[in-house]
Amino acid sequence: MNYTPPANGTDPDRTRKRIVIFIALLAGFLTPFDGSAVNIALPTIGVEFGMDAISLSWVATAYLLASALFLVPFGRIADIYGRKKVYEGGIIIFTVASLVMTMVPTTGTFILIRVIQGLGASMIYGTAMAILTGIFSPGERGKVLGLYISFVYLGLSVGPFLGGVLTSYLGWRSIFLVNVPIGILAVLMIRWKLDGEWVECKGERFDLIGTILYGISLVMVMYGFSILPQPTAVSLIVTGLILAGVFAWYENRNKFPVLNVNLFFKNRVFLFSNIAALINYSATYAVTFLLSLDLQYTKGFSPEHAGLILIAQPVVMAIVSVFSGRLSDKMDPGRVASAGMAVTTVGLFLLVFLTDATPLWYIILSLLILGTGFGFFTSPNTNAIMSSVERHDYGVASGTTSTMRLLGQMLSMGFATMLFAIYIGPVQITPAYYPQFIAALHFGFLFFTLLCITGIIFSLIRGTMEIPHDL
Repeated sequence: MNYTPPANGTDPDRTRKRIVIFIALLAGFLTPFDGSAVNIALPTIGVEFGMDAISLSWVATAYLLASALFLVPFGRIADIYGRKKVYEGGIIIFTVASLVMTMVPTTGTFILIRVIQGLGASMIYGTAMAILTGIFSPGERGKVLGLYISFVYLGLSVGPFLGGVLTSYLGWRSIFLVNVPIGILAVLMIRWKLDGEWVECKGERFDLIGTILYGISLVMVMYGFSILPQPTAVSLIVTGLILAGVFAWYENRNKFPVLNVNLFFKNRVFLFSNIAALINYSATYAVTFLLSLDLQYTKGFSPEHAGLILIAQPVVMAIVSVFSGRLSDKMDPGRVASAGMAVTTVGLFLLVFLTDATPLWYIILSLLILGTGFGFFTSPNTNAIMSSVERHDYGVASGTTSTMRLLGQMLSMGFATMLFAIYIGPVQITPAYYPQFIAALHFGFLFFTLLCITGIIFSLIRGTMEIPHDL
């Protein structure tokens, strides 16, 4: 659809779009910044609370599990009651939880507030892309999603460095305080400048039974993965998968499902693009977590210096994402995403050979390659997913896409936790355990490399899309 600005030079529609983009970029920066900054502070947090290696991984895992648990339900709630309401509520919850994080006295309280943060993040994740997709036409959608994702990566970029600086000079609690003014600014912009509610499914019922089935199955599978290789882990995973099958059966017969499973059964592009996203994040998310520990433990870097090194990957992601998003508006986004995953595989393979004597330039080179591959994958893959569904499914598609990302991140962290349980055990990482820690890294990066190779296959078999060029 072509849009002609009015003769007086004003363009209300374009101004509204710019306001929406600005608010989305603020929130898009906020949540990944928090996650990456906290990762770099984990060794310092672990010392203060006396956490072992497994407990440290749960700081990230609890946040991811809560985010994944509520993403799809809040995507559906946003479609029924209004995306702006849910989006604003998520920012408020995340901001308040960030403030409370500065006051936590114990490990249990720390992890509990991280769960509440994850709830707020799910409300943001589940609506941001749906709002952007609903406002922008198909021909400009990839460019806008690329810009949004570049700010997500900007948050990831600034997080390790600024998190290291804040931890070194002001303490780890200052990381959470930084979220507060950003969140307040975003809420004020929504209240004063953002018109519209984006209600696509007004009057439809919310599927409470399906939501409960979805939540229980997800928690059982994810928790089961996180406690491998304990004997109860397999039974939890199998039971969770059975409940997931019951959930799919129930949703397929529900007039108003919380998740339209037909999107997977009848939409090849949607199905395989989401699988590719799940695999990609499963193979990459724990890399920053593992390298953060490696740089500070075995290499002896301060949090500030470790953060400066890790910034290499997300900086390249942020730059490449804008370009790849535009590229996916002009050619099949699936092909661009597949090429990106292939480059990511190369970066992961280089990390297989990491040792305590690996030179710094080698680590940075691996991070640059990873960032390039991930940047070429994410924006085009997201464009393929969101462009493959109808308008009334934007909220669910946005929630599903973000759920695949968080499930992948959760599986990645669950695998890292399992490696620590097998190679190190429930002890603090001290010099005596550095050989076991390095052995865990070797196996982890080898597994992630092989996993990413399978992701290339799923990315390629999604089929091609007709790219609309009308603006």
